[in-house]
Amino acid sequence: MITEKTSKPLFEFDANFNKTIIGTDEAGRGPAAGGVYVASVHFDKITDGLIKDLAILNDSKKLTPKKRDSIYDIIKNNTVNEIVCIEVEEIESINILNASLKGMRLACEGVIKKLGTDDILTLVDGNKLIKFYPHLQECIVKGDSKSASIAAASILAKVTRDRYMEKLHEEFPMYNWRKNAGYLTAEHLAAIDKYGLCKYHRPSFLKKHFGVKG
Repeated sequence: MITEKTSKPLFEFDANFNKTIIGTDEAGRGPAAGGVYVASVHFDKITDGLIKDLAILNDSKKLTPKKRDSIYDIIKNNTVNEIVCIEVEEIESINILNASLKGMRLACEGVIKKLGTDDILTLVDGNKLIKFYPHLQECIVKGDSKSASIAAASILAKVTRDRYMEKLHEEFPMYNWRKNAGYLTAEHLAAIDKYGLCKYHRPSFLKKHFGVKG
């Protein structure tokens, strides 16, 4: 028997905390080019209609680009949200983990400011708490497949970053970022060997490729 897809368990997961929930997630920690994008989301009004409209809500990596795009505007228009990009220069300066956590802090603080209250619980995807963040928070491993707010944040971050990489592709089409989103595919590495690095590459991610230690 085929069961109808529903996101209800994800919304129930958040509701079980009995608190005002903000979920946060990132996109772009792994690629060797482009910034890392972080989104934070609070569902301020959850209706049966919204749950139905977001029936496919899940970890962004489990959805096709077309499906992610199909619910992007629904999430944007039905949540209090904030999207932040930490660019390559800062990633190289403070490392990708710290850049991701800084992005989470800024995005969550943006949502808190819009909500006008700091009486919230922030659900952080993964196993690292946000640094220098004075609000109540909890790590949720694989949270983007458990929590509606984290899953929604993962969609906003991923779609926004993909669109950003498509724009960078227009500037540097030889790397084919439209297809690989900055990840080190064989094609991307071959282009790097042929054309060298550009201003959007993360040199620290390419030390192994160039035989540099440390």
